[in-house]
Amino acid sequence: MIDCLNRTIDYIRISVTDRCNLRCVYCMPEEGVVPMDHEDILSYQEIVRICEAGARLGIRKVKITGGEPLVRKDIEKLIGQLSRIPGIDDITMTTNGCLLKEKGAALKAAGVSSINVSLDTLDPKRFAKITRRDCFQTVIEGIEAAKALGLNVKVNCAVMEELTKEEVLAFSRFSMEQEIPVRFIEMMPIGQGANYKAMNNDDLAGILSDAYGKLTESKRVIGNGPAVYYTWGDGRGSIGFISAVNHKFCGTCNRVRLTSDGFLKLCLDSPAGVDLKGPMRAGISQDELLHLMEHTIWNKPESHHFDKEHEKTDLNMNQIGG
Repeated sequence: MIDCLNRTIDYIRISVTDRCNLRCVYCMPEEGVVPMDHEDILSYQEIVRICEAGARLGIRKVKITGGEPLVRKDIEKLIGQLSRIPGIDDITMTTNGCLLKEKGAALKAAGVSSINVSLDTLDPKRFAKITRRDCFQTVIEGIEAAKALGLNVKVNCAVMEELTKEEVLAFSRFSMEQEIPVRFIEMMPIGQGANYKAMNNDDLAGILSDAYGKLTESKRVIGNGPAVYYTWGDGRGSIGFISAVNHKFCGTCNRVRLTSDGFLKLCLDSPAGVDLKGPMRAGISQDELLHLMEHTIWNKPESHHFDKEHEKTDLNMNQIGG
């Protein structure tokens, strides 16, 4: 559908749980957070209802997130149901990769086309420091398994000030050797992430161009999001930049988010949105649900305001859907 600013909204990110098996420093406090009660989280049937209404409004792409989506039981059954909704063309997932090796085949069979693996370093010791867990090798094996299955795999690296030149170049070599795109995602001041300073992606591009020469912007479409991709040399390596803070892309934003407890969230940096769970459990019809979503999405905010003092969300990313 088209919102009030003439943007095409065709992409929904769905958080299926607020639980996670890692404790990344920018996402959750070390002791974790009190998880929602099971009955407060949307059922798979409720998620399917929302996606059916969304498809009628023009939603074509679905991203499954968490928390960590693979910790939710029978997640592949939900994906199978979503893949059968007329109008839904693409289902992808963002995961920390810890359970990817064992779940990858079921995900592909259910209809997942692409996997984004969150991996902020290729140094096992730094990985353990960031995630507060020691499972680096398990994540690497998950990436390898997903690639072997024929899934499209991308790596997401959250950029913090501790990221070194050596790590940037290590990711570039990883991308070339594995022929897997790596995306550097600027840290956003949300929840625990507000405690960390984002390294400017322009600086990262400078490190790459100093090492490899001129970067060439890729014309190949890689994924459904706002990343701008660059290649160099023989083109086997591919680095993407997502710079929500320093290089706003709000004018072309095509997405909305659904939190695990049923709130249709219009922008990461805004409380704007509507509760869908309450009306559904109160007996709202499918047509009424569609109209509620349509009216809400029409009023999607013009942009985020990370650079200004205003009312911000007090939720962590595991609660919003990363």
